[in-house]
Amino acid sequence: MPLHWIVDSKERLVITTADGHVTRQDVDDYIRAMNGAGTQPYRKLFDGSRGETDMTPEDMLAIGVQLRERHATGTPGPLAIVIPPDKADLVSRVLGILATADRPMRVFSDVEPARRWIDSLPK
Repeated sequence: MPLHWIVDSKERLVITTADGHVTRQDVDDYIRAMNGAGTQPYRKLFDGSRGETDMTPEDMLAIGVQLRERHATGTPGPLAIVIPPDKADLVSRVLGILATADRPMRVFSDVEPARRWIDSLPK
């Protein structure tokens, strides 16, 4: 599976890495797993720097809708997203939807500053 994640309940942190070709089903499975794990209020670091996809804009919008519905069930925790500049247009709709949630969120082009930022926030 091209999405790998670690849920650290003690640190209240989820670290997710995309590595390889990510499909809509992969993302749907990931969202379902995060819902089941109760990670909504956790800090999250999503590293998409090594991921690829051929998802359509409609797929991205559908993912954004799922995430927006998830936000309606509680307050989401802080989010750091690592996206290479060449993929920013592809995920812009999802980023826009994620940005509407009432929580700290930042987009980075490199994982190290993203990690420092998410680690600086309260658990």
